[in-house]
Amino acid sequence: MSRRRIGFWYRFAAFLVKPTMVLLFSREWRGVENIPAHGGFITAVNHNSHLDPLSYAHFQYNTGRVPRFLAKDGLFRGRGIVGAFMRGTGQIPVYRESSDAAGAFRAAVQAVRDGECVAFYPEGTLTRDPRLWPMQGKTGVARVALETRAPVIPVAQWGANEVLPPYAGGRRIKLLPRRRLTVVAGPPVDLSEFHGRDIDAELLRRATDRIMDAVTAQLAEIRNEEPPPRRWVHRRDRAGRTGAGTGPTTPGETIEETTE
Repeated sequence: MSRRRIGFWYRFAAFLVKPTMVLLFSREWRGVENIPAHGGFITAVNHNSHLDPLSYAHFQYNTGRVPRFLAKDGLFRGRGIVGAFMRGTGQIPVYRESSDAAGAFRAAVQAVRDGECVAFYPEGTLTRDPRLWPMQGKTGVARVALETRAPVIPVAQWGANEVLPPYAGGRRIKLLPRRRLTVVAGPPVDLSEFHGRDIDAELLRRATDRIMDAVTAQLAEIRNEEPPPRRWVHRRDRAGRTGAGTGPTTPGETIEETTE
C-alpha cells in the first residue's frame, strides 16, 4: 500500500506558507511519533481559527504524510491559485446541495483504503463554544473510521486562534507579539467495541463522541484547563450562549465535514 507522494502543489504551498508560519509562531509539536508511517489513517482535528488548516498541515508536512482535507466544492472551481492548489493536491470536494452529497464519504473511504491520510474537522465549522472548546462532532469521521477500520489519530491545536480569532474576519488579526503554536497528535482512538456491529445513528454518535473526547482531552492538556462537562451543541446552545455544557446531547447523522 503506497503513500501519496508530496507533489508539486504541496511543495509549492509549503514554500510559500512555512516562512510565514515561522515568523508568526514559535512551534511546539508533540506526538509526531503517533502519525503512522505507513497505511491509511484518519485525523480528527479541533477547529478554532481559519488558520487551522495551515497550522495542522505545517505540523504534519515534515512527517511525509500530507493530509487530504474535505472542503467545500466552491474552492475547487476557481481559476486562481486556490482552485489549482485544491485540485493539484487531491483534496476532497464536498457537494452539499447536490444529488451526490455522499460522494465525499465514498472518496474519503477510498483514499484511506489507498493508504492516504484523510483529515476531518468533525465539528464541521469553526467552534461556536464561547471558550473555544470543541463542539459536538458530526458523525462523518466515525462513518469513515468504522467503514475502513483505519486508525483515528486525535489532533489538538492551539495558538492560531490568538493570531486570527474565529469569526473576526480581518478586523482583529494580531501579528505581535509572536505567539506559540502547539499541535499535539495523540495515540489512536480505541473504537474496537464498535466494530462488527450494525452502523446506526446511536452507534455513530457514540463513536464520534469517543473521538471528540480524545481531541478535547488533548486540548485540555495544551491549555492546562478543565473542559466544560458537556460539549457545546450549536442547535441547542446558540440561543442563550450562556456557556457550553447545558442540557442533553442530541444525536446527529450528517457525513458532511468541511474546513470552514
